[in-house]
Amino acid sequence: MGKTNTVRNILHRNIERQLVREYLLKETERAGFGGLEFNRTPEGTKVTLQAEQVGRVIGRRGKVIHELQRRLQEDFDLERPRLEVNEIEEPRLNAQVMASRLASSLERGWFFRRAGHSTSQNIMDAGARGCLIVLSGKISGARHRVQKFQQGHIKFCGETALEFMDVGFSTAVKKLGTIGCTVKIMRAGTRLPHEIIIHDRAELGLDPVEEVSMLEIPEDKLEKSNSNEENDIDAEDVASNVVDQIAKIEASVDVEDQEDSVDKVSQEEE
Repeated sequence: MGKTNTVRNILHRNIERQLVREYLLKETERAGFGGLEFNRTPEGTKVTLQAEQVGRVIGRRGKVIHELQRRLQEDFDLERPRLEVNEIEEPRLNAQVMASRLASSLERGWFFRRAGHSTSQNIMDAGARGCLIVLSGKISGARHRVQKFQQGHIKFCGETALEFMDVGFSTAVKKLGTIGCTVKIMRAGTRLPHEIIIHDRAELGLDPVEEVSMLEIPEDKLEKSNSNEENDIDAEDVASNVVDQIAKIEASVDVEDQEDSVDKVSQEEE
């Protein structure tokens, strides 16, 4: 029974956080909503909002942010929520901001190919390792279709995709229908698990390999190894001599057999 209550509490908490995210995304979309972070502290729940334009979220004399915090306390089941706002350093590397920009450009009448290519190029110019843009919906006709724009290096699944890929989603409402805009960005400076950097020993302050090997091997072991090598050489010489002698004996035996056969033939002819 205790495990069921724990699972229910976790699910309820995640649902509340998703509802808070959707509400703040709707209220601060024009300010460049970039994502949320939830941190549980002894004082309550700290909600950190990332925005492109912090002034629009705060408002004059903090009017807007105080209203948002009041709504969080009254409408959502969060434990003493406290709202903070941080500015995004590089908006072009934020997947949610770029997804909102892409949806806005489609709603303003941009052709989907132009919007997709320009968005991916802006992301790569900002220094990202790779990006993937997916448009799904009634893009250019009455039937549903999917169009993808890909540049650089990306990961589709696995732990590397969850750890290194930033995902954002937005919707564009047009006359033909709704278009879903998904943007995935591999962050700048990401080092994948298979990328290994090999440093020189001099860079790490270590001695060269030759000096280390000579210092580690004592002199008595070196003498033993030299004597073993000499013994191996002597054994090889003895073996080669034995093989040569055996070959000579076989050759002489073959010559004697041939002479005997010639003598027999001559006797028969007589």
